[in-house]
Amino acid sequence: MGKHRIAVLQGDGIGKEVTEATMVVLEKLKLDADYRFGDVGWEFWCKEGNALPDRTIQLLKETDVCLFGAITSKTGDEADKELAPSLRGKGLKYNSPIVTLRQMFDLYVNLRPCKAFHGNPLNYREEIDLIIFRENTEGLYAGVAFHPFPSEVRKVMEVYNPAMKRFSSERDDDIAVSLRLMTKKGCRRILEKAFEYAKRLGRKRLTLVEKGNVLRETGGLMIREAQSIAQRYPEVNFDIANVDAMAMWLVKSPENYDVIVAENLFGDIISDLAAQLIGGLGFSASGNIGDQYAIFEPTHGSAPKYAGLGKVNPLAMINAATMMLEWLGEQNRARALEQAMKRVILEGKTRTYDMGGPSTTMEMAMAVAKQIE
Repeated sequence: MGKHRIAVLQGDGIGKEVTEATMVVLEKLKLDADYRFGDVGWEFWCKEGNALPDRTIQLLKETDVCLFGAITSKTGDEADKELAPSLRGKGLKYNSPIVTLRQMFDLYVNLRPCKAFHGNPLNYREEIDLIIFRENTEGLYAGVAFHPFPSEVRKVMEVYNPAMKRFSSERDDDIAVSLRLMTKKGCRRILEKAFEYAKRLGRKRLTLVEKGNVLRETGGLMIREAQSIAQRYPEVNFDIANVDAMAMWLVKSPENYDVIVAENLFGDIISDLAAQLIGGLGFSASGNIGDQYAIFEPTHGSAPKYAGLGKVNPLAMINAATMMLEWLGEQNRARALEQAMKRVILEGKTRTYDMGGPSTTMEMAMAVAKQIE
């Protein structure tokens, strides 16, 4: 048995291709690991009615960490139509596997580095070096949603919130509700992780992205907790920005920002914007990190239209592997892999279609592997 037990969930679409490319690079690093492949994604929803089979959950429980490719997600109506005929009409409901895993394993930190590689023709600016901490288990992604709106819940909300009276003429089945559920514990632990990271790495600025002027209760809770925690970190320059203004400022002056922390939805939006500043989702990876387990993945989707073409950029997935190596304590291998990617990009001889070149997914992976030598 290897030193590290790594679950590998390729998923579907381009997830399989970028995972296969990343495995080539990991093999070149000679990581002492036992790789265990599992089932996840659209194929298993269609034929089993479960995109995240129980056997896969058990696999993760028996490993140290997970490397996750990409999966296709569709709306409820679309998902129902693609079920095997024998499974239709049985009340099955599609749930995002990655969201389920984040909540099941309490992977409350979504860590998204967005650092420009020198020589990348897609860079917005080469000075960009952002670290985004996104709360990963609460907010609008907590899964508390209704459609139709249960009359019992509606009556209670009408008692406690006069704003509900504006919708009194609407029928229950004409109303859909999603709750932005945030707890003091959830706010504090993502904020503490962000502040501690900034202190440990000597980062000078930490910005909380919120919308407290409109989302007064949930935003107010996050802001109050941040202000309290900030007092323990006088060496970190703390400020607060509304999410809409932050989108503007990141486009205008991204080099002015350092560490960013946000709740689930805002963190999701801001991190995709930041990813585009360093070349797009083909370069951006993320870690879903808890106190006991972690799942590392590229931030791009499954891109079904590109599946099987061998043209997509695997560097986001390879970046995810770099983050995984750091989490496993394999710092030397992580640095070797990062330096290999830097050299490939700077030389510019190997470029996938998104970078304006003709190289295939596997050719990019082989170029990185060669640089490791």
